[in-house]
Amino acid sequence: MSAVQTSQAQLREGSTRRRPLAGLYSGNARAVISRGLMATKSTNALVMLSGFFEPVLFLLSMGIGLGALVGSVAGPDGAPISYAAYIAPALLATSAMNGAVYDSTWNVFFKMNFAKLYQGMLYTSLGPLDVALGEIFLALLRGLLYATGFTAVMGMMGLITTPWALLMIPASVVIAFGFASFGMAITSFMKTFQQMDWINFVMLPMFLFSATFYPLTVYPGPIQWLIQAMPLWHGVELLRGLSAGILSLGMLGHVAYYAVMIVLGLVLTTARLRKLFLK
Repeated sequence: MSAVQTSQAQLREGSTRRRPLAGLYSGNARAVISRGLMATKSTNALVMLSGFFEPVLFLLSMGIGLGALVGSVAGPDGAPISYAAYIAPALLATSAMNGAVYDSTWNVFFKMNFAKLYQGMLYTSLGPLDVALGEIFLALLRGLLYATGFTAVMGMMGLITTPWALLMIPASVVIAFGFASFGMAITSFMKTFQQMDWINFVMLPMFLFSATFYPLTVYPGPIQWLIQAMPLWHGVELLRGLSAGILSLGMLGHVAYYAVMIVLGLVLTTARLRKLFLK
């Protein structure tokens, strides 16, 4: 090897040591985001809009219709509140989950296995972490839009009684972040549409049994522990406390739960994209 080649090899080696994320992250996640926004504007706008109405319809039918039969229930601090005010934060958490999961599972599954989009992206200067962050940001944007719109609906229905309730919007983004990063990681292992059905199989019972429509105390002890291990329950409890203006140290535990989901999801997604497309 000539002296020039040796010098170039040393420079590349030194550059790699100075950039621990070399090959994983190029700092250009905005390119993935720009492409996603253009695609959404042209093809997926109505699909995104339809996802907003589902929790609103649940709130109208369950909160007003069933609420007329249920009457007042105990809120987070034990004070009586309307049934609509009780389930509204839970439906907001569910909306954040659904929006994030749709974007990070079915949408990602199609791009990964049929459109071969990520394979093409990783042939450029983009790294797997760029792709992961870009796709997750798009899911967060969807969650933010849903959360803002649903909170506005709550305000019009008179269900917001404290300024602390506005914190439900950024809290919903944290919930969406957790589900989006973890959802994309799980999707990277899926190979067929039949396997993707497992996502709905998990989400439906999590929606029904995460203290969404009735308190956790109605369940037997062992079932309560199972429910508290599910991610949506932490989101429901977090938003329900913010909605009533009841701040506690327990909320930090809920946020920490999602922080762990976010970190694990990002690490696993990056590793999987690298293994699948950068062999």
